[in-house]
Amino acid sequence: MKHKYGFVTLLLIAVAFAGYCFTALYVGSREKGEERFFVVTSFYPMYIAAENIVGDAEGVTLTNLSEPQTGCMHDYQLTPEDMKLLSRADVFIVNGGGIENFLSKVAKSYPDLKILDASQDAGLLEDNSHVWMSVEKHKKQVENIARGLCKMDEGNREYYEGQEEAYLLKLSKLEEEQKEIRSKIQGKSMISFHEAYAYLAEDYGLHVAFTLDLDEERQVSAGEVSDVISALKENDSAVIFAEELYGSEMAETVKKETDAKVCFLDTLVRGDYSSDSYLSGMEENIRLIKEAYGVE
Repeated sequence: MKHKYGFVTLLLIAVAFAGYCFTALYVGSREKGEERFFVVTSFYPMYIAAENIVGDAEGVTLTNLSEPQTGCMHDYQLTPEDMKLLSRADVFIVNGGGIENFLSKVAKSYPDLKILDASQDAGLLEDNSHVWMSVEKHKKQVENIARGLCKMDEGNREYYEGQEEAYLLKLSKLEEEQKEIRSKIQGKSMISFHEAYAYLAEDYGLHVAFTLDLDEERQVSAGEVSDVISALKENDSAVIFAEELYGSEMAETVKKETDAKVCFLDTLVRGDYSSDSYLSGMEENIRLIKEAYGVE
């Protein structure tokens, strides 16, 4: 009986060892293949844009520097793990416009690393790098990413160009929806609780009556509350655009004093890694804006 149990034990060990060897061989070969061209993006909206270009391109690895719930990169501090990741990268795709305030450190540490600025010639608003919030300007970012990857990875050029064409078509459909709404609400007023919404105001032709840029560290004064209420009274049909995470408390305060409509809109800097997340997020923003302004 002891011999029988001993044999079974040896057999299980042998099976486990064989499985381990096979797994190690598979993972090793997969990683080796992926390492041919290694793409790193700075944060969520850049990852989603790049994901729609990279797709299943042969031999390409795409990864994101920050976690998908990080949000904007204004105050982001690079970690040792980030630097290690960038040391392996062939290209680093960034939004640009100053939102990644650590770029000089990256360029100094890795002078041979190619940095692809997605916002080049995209038409940034002054001192406002949230350009992905404009569908029209985000299309330019996608084009920049696609063309940059085509130059750096010639072997996948045709594939990238096909991916670019397909994704731009989807974005163009969103843009057409926006233009239809713009024709009905252009010139109306909005009050912004986040600087990212300046791009929405531009896309829809809205008048920005007042801006109060809120984030996790922003302390709102009584005077600023009074200014918002005054702006609402002077623009009685204005809609407040706010991010629910940081703007809900202020919105509730204002609603107690006025009958203002509040539209909680996604700034599209957080989410899962679904390739359609930008499309679905912006589609929901469009629906909410239509509802807030009474567009049928």
